[in-house]
Formats: sequence, C-alpha cells, structure tokens
Amino acid sequence: MNKKTAAIIVGLYFLSSLVSYAAFSYLVGPTTTALLGGVQETEMIVDSDEETALGALLEIDPSEPKDQACPLNGKFFTQTERAAWEQKRPLAVMIENHPDARPQSGLSHADIVFEALAEGGVTRFMGIFYCDAQRYDITLAPIRSARSYFIDWASGFNFPLYVHVGGANIPGPADALGQLGDYGWNLQNDMNQFSIGYPTFYRNSNRLDKDVATEHTMESTTEKLWTYAAEEREWTNIAPARRIGRITYKDEDWKDGYTSWSFQDENPTDGDVTEIDYEFWDGFANWGVAWSYDAETDMYKRTMAGEPHVDLNTDKQISAANVIILFTTEKGPIDELKHMLYTTTGTGKALVFKNGEAISARWSKKTREDELTFTDNKGDDLELARGLTWISVLDTNTAVNY
Repeated sequence: MNKKTAAIIVGLYFLSSLVSYAAFSYLVGPTTTALLGGVQETEMIVDSDEETALGALLEIDPSEPKDQACPLNGKFFTQTERAAWEQKRPLAVMIENHPDARPQSGLSHADIVFEALAEGGVTRFMGIFYCDAQRYDITLAPIRSARSYFIDWASGFNFPLYVHVGGANIPGPADALGQLGDYGWNLQNDMNQFSIGYPTFYRNSNRLDKDVATEHTMESTTEKLWTYAAEEREWTNIAPARRIGRITYKDEDWKDGYTSWSFQDENPTDGDVTEIDYEFWDGFANWGVAWSYDAETDMYKRTMAGEPHVDLNTDKQISAANVIILFTTEKGPIDELKHMLYTTTGTGKALVFKNGEAISARWSKKTREDELTFTDNKGDDLELARGLTWISVLDTNTAVNY
C-alpha cells in the first residue's frame, strides 16, 4: 500500500467517525461525564423545555369520595389513588437547597419532608413521595447526593426506594455509599443515578430561567423511578426475598414492616401561634426558615431566605399541615469535605406545630430501621394533623422563635 492510498483510508475513517458522532449527538442530545469512586459515568443532558412539570396519570371521578387515609401522612384520598399507591413503595428522594438550585421541583407533593444541614451551612431535603404523587407524574429536581443521616431516617420506611446522585464516600462515619452497601441496598432499593443513568435520570439545563452549574440540573420523575424499580429491579410494594448479612428478608409487602403515625380526626383551629422562624446556623440567612399559619386553610406557609418558598412545578408556595422541629446532637464538620453527622437514634426533644398550636414533644427512634415516632409529655403517641409533615432537624442549642 502506497502513502497516498493510506492517507485516503485514514481520511475516510476520520470522516466516517465525525459523521457518526454528529448523528449520535443529534439523535440523543448532549452528555456530561462525571467521576465517582474511580468509575466514569456519562449522563444525558436534556436541553429542552418540553418536559412537563405535572403529567396527569389517574382519572378521578369528581364524585368519588376521599375516604382512604394515607399511611404516611394521614391525608384522605380516593380508592382509585389508593389502588395505585398499593402497587408501589415510597420514594425517598434527595433534593438540594443551594440558592442557585431554587426553586425546587416536587416538594409540595411529598407526604413527608426531612430537612437538615449537609455541609457548609447548606441544607438539604429528603422528600418521601407515596400517596400524594399518584394522580400526577411529579418532576423531582434538582436531585443530589446521599448523606448517612438521611439514610438512617429513610430506613424507617422499610426499604424505600432511596433516590440520589452518588454520595459521600470518604472513609469514616460519613461514608454514605459504603453504608448503602453494608445495609444491602445496592442495586436493590438503592436508586443511585450512577448505576441507572438516562432516561430515568437526566440533566435539564433549562429548568430555571438562569444559567446554573451542571450539579444543579439533575431531574427525574416519580413514574420514571417507580417504573425502573418495577421493571429492572422487581421492587414494587413487594420486594424480592433477599439475604442481608445474617438476616433473610421474605417476599412481603413493605407496609407489613411499617407502623403509621397517629392522626387526628378533628382539626381545632383556635391556636394563637401564627409565626415561626429559625436558622440552622446563626448568620446563614440564605437557609433561614419561617412559617406563617393560615387559619383559613389550617396550613403553615413556608418562607425561606425571606422569600416565599415555591414549588417550580406548581408555582405555588409550599404549605405543611405539621411543622416539626427535631432537636438532636449535631457533630461536624468531621472531615476535609465538611461532612456533618447527627444523632438519629435514641430519643430527644421536639417541637410540633399544628392547628396553630405549639406542642412540646419527644422524638424516638430505637434503631436505624425503626420508624421515627413522636409522643406528648405524657408519653402517649402524638396525633398529627392530616397532610404534609415537614421535619426540620436542628442542633439542640438552636433557637426557634414563635
């Protein structure tokens, strides 16, 4: 073969490669590559406004009674919605709270929200999605990484589908990814974006009317996650029988290992505690929270950083039926990445705001896998209002004004 022929062949090779790459890029869109634990993963970027924030799933007859209580938050739904949720198990979704990532998508449709500091004074959310996410396909964003204490609280929901993008993996007590492996969640109920990828997870660079860093753009939806879990992992309301360490878990409905909180049947609205505010760390006003009680709706409207905290899906201010302040021991930063730790088991003080009242209470969680419970000063189970319960986790020395 002479040099001229070789040059032609090489030229055709590069031309065909360029054409193939261009065609692939046109068909599937741009990607981004990330590194986690030494493994390179490629994610799809959705550069489009075509994703709907709320896609209807169930047709509900307006005359159908709402008489089916949600096991997570006590709110009443129709039998049609109950039939849908009973085929699934809860999603526990990590959602970030960096100012560049606001407003978040989906939090108003959670049944329960946990809120705690991740690092550097920046808080993070874990929304538990189950009953209130049946009628619509809820966009969830921006999804972020796992933290060990959120895994502890999620564990009380009997192997929920834990949704996150990677996580803390530095050796030590904050090693969230290592803990997921130790608990037997990996490639089972652990819904890590790095092991699942597109199209269940996708980066949407256009979700906000501003340019943000790539880490603030990860999205999924409730139905994409539930569908993947059912079709690829065989995890529905029934989980496959499995052995973790010395324990064999039988093929059983997730609710068989879950005890619901107590909920009140009547909503007294004669309380006079109408304003609540607190900061997780003094001087970090960007994550400061305030709640304003609306007696007409018997709900608490949430404000963050001095502005109404809205859900991008609905463009409405987030409201909760119960606002719970869980006081516990905060430790950290414990390493060079400024990871935090919290005491998640045992017992401690809590403040419960519902129906315009402020109630001194106690929280209890015997083991990692036990549900978090709340009791009054007599030791009786505290009856919560029916609806979204928002739990803010604060250090024992943090002031709450009301």
